[in-house]
Amino acid sequence: FSTAIVITEQPVSVSVPVGYSFALRCRAEGRTSLQYQWFCQHQSICRQIPGATKQDLPITAQQTQLYTCRINDFNKNAVFSDWVKVEVHQCVARGLPPQLWGGEPVIVLNPTEQRVEVGKPLQLHCAAMGVPAPSYQWYRNGNLLEHQKKKNLWITHAKISDSGTYLCCASNSHGEHWTNAVDIHHLQFCHLVFLLATGKIALLVGNNRYQHHPNLMAPITDVFELSRLLEQLGFQVVSLLD
Repeated sequence: FSTAIVITEQPVSVSVPVGYSFALRCRAEGRTSLQYQWFCQHQSICRQIPGATKQDLPITAQQTQLYTCRINDFNKNAVFSDWVKVEVHQCVARGLPPQLWGGEPVIVLNPTEQRVEVGKPLQLHCAAMGVPAPSYQWYRNGNLLEHQKKKNLWITHAKISDSGTYLCCASNSHGEHWTNAVDIHHLQFCHLVFLLATGKIALLVGNNRYQHHPNLMAPITDVFELSRLLEQLGFQVVSLLD
């Protein structure tokens, strides 16, 4: 039965720079001697790691992968540890992590200031190294955002109330570190409102006494005919002569 083996120490996820050396640990207790075998998974391909048959798995970080350990006894009982993620940061600023790094969170990516249109998605990104891997918590205007606990903040449809100052706290068992604070501005587009006139007025002027233009042939008749046509179209007509 699987209860014949009890895992007493699970491996933990880590977030480290490329080339960093460390070891994943797994400990278990059983009724007989135990055997260990480590596995890794990259891009949905899981494989057994040759020679990885000890409680500790030494790793020099090269690429982000998942790991698990199988423990079995001589009675053919077997259990698997939790899957853990080794996140590898390929590009980090010079001097990170510090020389005497104890695994405390180190911010390697800060969020950036944005202007977001109301109704559009809002995305903020941050990242931190840490051993064990840090957990994340976002804040807006100093208030904890209950459901924003990943390194990438996502709001599907931004609202005016989402404007403000954002920052994220990365923490693990060794301490915590905060990102830079950034301001998020939302632009609300004002829709033009066209007012439809409820009344239509036409002004007609007939003049038979031009100084610099030939006189109209029949201004009285023309004004009358135009007035009648405009009234049929719903206009209120004001007509003037001379």
